[in-house]
Amino acid sequence: MYKTSKSGLLVLVLMLVVAMLAACSTKTEPSAEPAAASAGGAAEQPLTKVKIQLKWVPQAQFAGIYAAKEQGFFADEGIDAEIIPGGPDIVIEQQVVNGAADVGITGVDSLLVSRDNGLPLVSLAQISQKSSYRLIAKKSAGITDPAQMKGKKVSTWFGSQQFQVLAFMEKNGLDPKKDIELVKQGFTMDQFFNDQVDVATATIYNEYHVVLESGVQESDLDVFNIEDAGVGMLEDTLIAKKDWVDSNRDLAVKVTRAILKGWNYAIDNQEETVDTVMSNVTDGSTTREHQVTMLAEIAKLIRPEGFTEQQVGSFVDESFARTADIALNYGLIKKAANLDEALEKSIYEEAVK
Repeated sequence: MYKTSKSGLLVLVLMLVVAMLAACSTKTEPSAEPAAASAGGAAEQPLTKVKIQLKWVPQAQFAGIYAAKEQGFFADEGIDAEIIPGGPDIVIEQQVVNGAADVGITGVDSLLVSRDNGLPLVSLAQISQKSSYRLIAKKSAGITDPAQMKGKKVSTWFGSQQFQVLAFMEKNGLDPKKDIELVKQGFTMDQFFNDQVDVATATIYNEYHVVLESGVQESDLDVFNIEDAGVGMLEDTLIAKKDWVDSNRDLAVKVTRAILKGWNYAIDNQEETVDTVMSNVTDGSTTREHQVTMLAEIAKLIRPEGFTEQQVGSFVDESFARTADIALNYGLIKKAANLDEALEKSIYEEAVK
């Protein structure tokens, strides 16, 4: 056995202590890593990307979708939602069919026309429960009766949003191809203000108030209510491609659930939600006051009096049957719509459980 000096002994002891500390460190480190992974594993899982195509530019018409993203309802469902703005030249159905979007917002009339033309689209939830369309004319145009629109310039949106106006013309004995000059309506109401058209299309939640906010009085207008004329069709509906739904049923339910939660939140928290909408609009394109009015009006269409939160997004059979009958009677579709196939009611039902 070798003899060791005090200093050598001290060095040896220090070496042993360092070795023990290193061993302890080596033993505890592996158990720490799984703990961290366990605690944060769920949160670190990648979100599923879903593209949502709007039927128009960012505004309170889609407040529920923006609220769903802002409040984390999409994230809660494991979804990374990309909200894609629309516009007058965007055909929502084509965007969805071509895969540029997974789901979209369009009118039920347009959905039925698209299906009649062979596009494999279905509705996941019905957002708006009645028509918002009005046709408006200045008193100076002298149009107090629909028959007086004959020979006049009538503007409306093209792409997939013109069908209620066409049905209104047919209902009132006017051939929209011969008796009126149908003009493509743009983002603004400038055509109407500048007398470039005699009659313009306006929704009660948007363009109608744009006109009033410009200084025009209600008494200065002749207003034709599409709903009162008996040709009001259901509007905003959530659509997807049939095979996408069949392959992604769980995801379709989650998207629907998040959007419906978003709409109930938006309706119950309108001031806060308008702030969210304003953070998404194009600078200078609108005012907060206008968006406040829009959300108040659209809320009445989405959760009308008597509707519960759970009924938001529901399919009212009578309303769909009326919309389908109007579309058939006025030649928008060639054959009777099969609503059993057009409506994926099970998606909505699962989403609100």
